[in-house]
Amino acid sequence: MSVIAIQTIDLDGEGADYAAAVGPDTFVNDGRTFLHCKNTNAATRTVTIDSTKACDQGFDHDQAVVIPATTGDVMIGPFPTARFGTTVTVTYSAVTNLSVAAFKLSA
Repeated sequence: MSVIAIQTIDLDGEGADYAAAVGPDTFVNDGRTFLHCKNTNAATRTVTIDSTKACDQGFDHDQAVVIPATTGDVMIGPFPTARFGTTVTVTYSAVTNLSVAAFKLSA
């Protein structure tokens, strides 16, 4: 398990740092946090976000997102704290050639 550091999006335009997906990974969530996943593998990857509470329809179901093969580049989020909590846990169908980064909007 690894902790994904949160990077802030602001007007400074700083570069993004990506880490290899390990799984399960976690990151701090304030309800304005996004997960960016890049897949360079020849196979698709499924990223699953653990829901800790029921959604607005009353069901506690995880959020699964398929990242396309080869050049898959997907932004997931934000993650409402009422459903995903203040620490989000992420698992992956496979981690080879999958990199991730977490971002939040500046205040």
